[in-house]
Amino acid sequence: MLQLKVKTVTTDSFGNFTVFLIDTEGKKVLPILIGPFEAQAIALQLQGQHPPRPMTHDLMKNLCQELGGELEKVVITDIRDNTFYAQIYLRVSDKSISLDARPSDAIALALRFGAPIYMALKMIEFTFNYDDIFQNGDEVQEEEKDR
Repeated sequence: MLQLKVKTVTTDSFGNFTVFLIDTEGKKVLPILIGPFEAQAIALQLQGQHPPRPMTHDLMKNLCQELGGELEKVVITDIRDNTFYAQIYLRVSDKSISLDARPSDAIALALRFGAPIYMALKMIEFTFNYDDIFQNGDEVQEEEKDR
C-alpha cells in the first residue's frame, strides 16, 4: 500500500469538486471527483474550522468513539466504471472491522480521526505525476481545473 495525504480540494468552472491526494514523497497525485457536501466536510477539516454543531462526519466520529471504536486506517481500494471504492478499518475492543465506503466519506473521517490514508498499489496507474498537476508547488494547472 502507498500512504497518501490530502493536498487540497478544488472546484472547476463546471462546479465539480476534486480532492487531490498525494503520496508522502510528493511525487504522485490521485485526483478523485467528490460531491459538494463531502468537499465541504474535507475542506473545513483542512482549514481547521469547526462548525457550531456536528456535521455528519463529526457525528460519525463521535458515535464511533462513544461505542469504543477508533478508525485505524482508510484504504482506497479500487476503481470500477469510473467509481472509486474505499475501505474503512475500525478497531472496536479486540475486533477489527472493515466497512465499504465512498472514498470522500472515508477521507473526511480519516481527517477527523487523524488516521492514515492509503491506496492499494494496483491504483498507481490512476495517479499523475505531481508536477503534471501542480505548478509552483500549489496551484492546480488549468487543464486539470477544467476537466
